[in-house]
Amino acid sequence: MDREENKIEQEEMTIEEAFVQLDELTQKMESSQTTLEDSFALYQKGMELLKLCNEKIDRVEKKMLQIDEDGII
Repeated sequence: MDREENKIEQEEMTIEEAFVQLDELTQKMESSQTTLEDSFALYQKGMELLKLCNEKIDRVEKKMLQIDEDGII
C-alpha cells in the first residue's frame, strides 16, 4: 500500500479506531521483540495517527464554537 492510499484510509478512520491503533502500536513498541528500526517505523505511524486525531478534534471544536455563536449548525 502506498502512502497516498494509507492517508486516505486514515482520513476515513474514526478517532476511536485511531486510538485503538495507537494502543496497538504502543504495545508493539514496548515489546522486547521489536527492533530499533521497527520502533522508528511504529513511532512514525503513531505520529501520523496523532496528527489525524488532532485534525479531527479541531474540526469538531470549530463546529462546536460555531454552534455556540449561532445557536445552529
